[in-house]
Amino acid sequence: MKSITSIWRYSHFILAVSSFVFITIASITGIILATEPILNKTKSQSISNLHTITLQSVINKLKNEYDEVLTVKVNEHNFVEAAVITKNGDNDTFYINPETAKKITKLKNRPTLYKWTTSLHRSLFLKSTGRFLVAFFTFLLLLITISGIVLISKRQGGIRNFFSKTVKENTHQYFHVILGKYTLIPLLVITLTGIFLSLEKFEVLPKKNNNHIIQTTSDTKKSALNEITLNQVKNIEFPFSSDEEDYFIIQLHNAEIFANQYTGAIISKKNISWIKKTSNLSLDLHTGNSSLIWAFILLISTFSLLYFIFSGFSIYFNRKKHQLIKNNCSKQKAEIIILVGSESGSTYSFANSLIKALRKTHKKVFVDVLNNYTHYPNAKELIVLTATYGDGEAPSNAKDFLSKIPKTNNKNVINFTVVGFGSYAYQHFCKFAFDIHETLNSNPNFNNIIPLKTINNQSFNDFKDWVLDLSNYFNTNIPIVQEHKKTQKQSLFTVKDKTELNTDDTFLLTLSTKKSFESGDLLEITPKQDSIPRYYSIGKVNNLAIISIKKHEFGICSNFLNSLEIETTFKARIKKNPEFHLPKKNKEVLFIANGTGIGPFLGMINSAQANKYLFWGVRTSTSSKIYMPIINRALQEKTLNGFFTAYSREENKMHVQDMLIKEKELVSSILKNQGAIFICGSIQMMNGVLTTLEQISKENLQQPLNKNLIKTDCY
Repeated sequence: MKSITSIWRYSHFILAVSSFVFITIASITGIILATEPILNKTKSQSISNLHTITLQSVINKLKNEYDEVLTVKVNEHNFVEAAVITKNGDNDTFYINPETAKKITKLKNRPTLYKWTTSLHRSLFLKSTGRFLVAFFTFLLLLITISGIVLISKRQGGIRNFFSKTVKENTHQYFHVILGKYTLIPLLVITLTGIFLSLEKFEVLPKKNNNHIIQTTSDTKKSALNEITLNQVKNIEFPFSSDEEDYFIIQLHNAEIFANQYTGAIISKKNISWIKKTSNLSLDLHTGNSSLIWAFILLISTFSLLYFIFSGFSIYFNRKKHQLIKNNCSKQKAEIIILVGSESGSTYSFANSLIKALRKTHKKVFVDVLNNYTHYPNAKELIVLTATYGDGEAPSNAKDFLSKIPKTNNKNVINFTVVGFGSYAYQHFCKFAFDIHETLNSNPNFNNIIPLKTINNQSFNDFKDWVLDLSNYFNTNIPIVQEHKKTQKQSLFTVKDKTELNTDDTFLLTLSTKKSFESGDLLEITPKQDSIPRYYSIGKVNNLAIISIKKHEFGICSNFLNSLEIETTFKARIKKNPEFHLPKKNKEVLFIANGTGIGPFLGMINSAQANKYLFWGVRTSTSSKIYMPIINRALQEKTLNGFFTAYSREENKMHVQDMLIKEKELVSSILKNQGAIFICGSIQMMNGVLTTLEQISKENLQQPLNKNLIKTDCY
């Protein structure tokens, strides 16, 4: 049985495919038509201050300027059109400046492009049949929008988190979600108004003809023309004669009135029906004629529809491309069972790499999705690789797994290990993996062999670390190789400076490049030996990139970087990381790091914006030697307001969390003032720091930690 999420996704996709041609036509024609009100607002005859001009003043000026006035119209573009008889006796119709009643320009026909596009947009050139098809597909577009809202809500962990941070898994999926979040309201407006206008056109809606209501004698003594501004007016018919019985017939947006031509008093009034009011509002909202800003929003939204088509198909084919490798061993004979849970298919690449590696060790392996869990007669090991969907849910192909465990009888005890894939951006990081681990661990038919491993943002390096543990368990080398990925375009980097190795085998590398970057961006280096990218967080100092590196004895990349000489070059890639850039709005910023995690902060502390405080955990005071010139300069130039170190290998042993507690008054003040908090370094340190910050916030501010203030780049 399909999960609710799968049903919504399937419905979303089927609706989009079935409406593909219409949405494409509607988008392109919508883009063209959205430019019309924007261009019209720039024309000389478009009057921007209609709300300040009274009807009485316009009438007076027209009477003084022309021999006779027949009609005045105000169209949706704020053009004021007057039909008059000039003092020379000529009939003429033109656009006027309502403040002076002077002619601005003659009437111009609507451009053929907009006429043609409007016809295509409304009826596909098929008249009534076309209008029906447009109405039908507009309704499907409404369903697509609603299903998109549901899917985004589930991905974000509920409707309350709808506009919270979106994790970037791949480019098309990321922008598909981002655009969906911020064009939601315009798309709902476009579809709902389009449906309403179609229903009105087909006379489905009830009709209600209001009658004119004759005003009382007391009311007729009061002039209304000085109280009505021109932005309320659609059309004015002037009296045919000077007889008092002849009156102004004035059509407003919400009513029709008859007004005495001498006193301006309302003689009779007819309010338009709510259906007509809604129709007028729908037309304004659907076309963008009433507002330049709204017209721009509609233009962006219609552009987004085209991107949704492109990115939607890209997501679909990308998901189809990521399939589990075919089994060459039956589940009855397999000794190792690998079960996978994945919403987008990205976890499949890790599973496939593991299967290929295990097969090279001559293991009997069977792979399947978690929902297909069943009895495996010869299974000795169960390996679970699962993502967590949104903010804590099971992926759609893993929804049934937990319920199947107690129903499935295994004759032998099965050894198990669980690997969770997720993102620290979500509050319930890898929650589903934790749920599986806890459930299996509490079941006597299962025995845990390797502790739960969590992988942040698809890190293959972290996955490789877990594979080493698995190799130790099997007492054999598992030759894991990352599935081939398309190589990103790289740039040239030149070594400008390199420090000697520190006492804890760390060093700083200073690089120049023509590629633009900011502190907090990542330097992606992919060694040829294993094609696994490594990432180093960048600090920008004097337009040079500084990276802080820990040299590992067998580290392929760290040894390569340590071997580089001054002025040598190598290729790498700048990976933008805007979520870890120094914010412009926050007046205070707290930096927290341990070890080489100080790297990006070496650049950020040199910025003049905000009051900045750096807390750093490091082994010994001598370990900080290579970093102090940059830190001391920032302190002297007062771009860094405070520097606090915690030494974990000296006499008064202290971790960075202990230093935060020691300076809790400063920390709580920053939290109170909504200062940004940056954390860079080890995962273990980050977890400890978050616990400490939560404690300080509750004790000093009597409120839970505001996690929206926190930005992390941890490993």
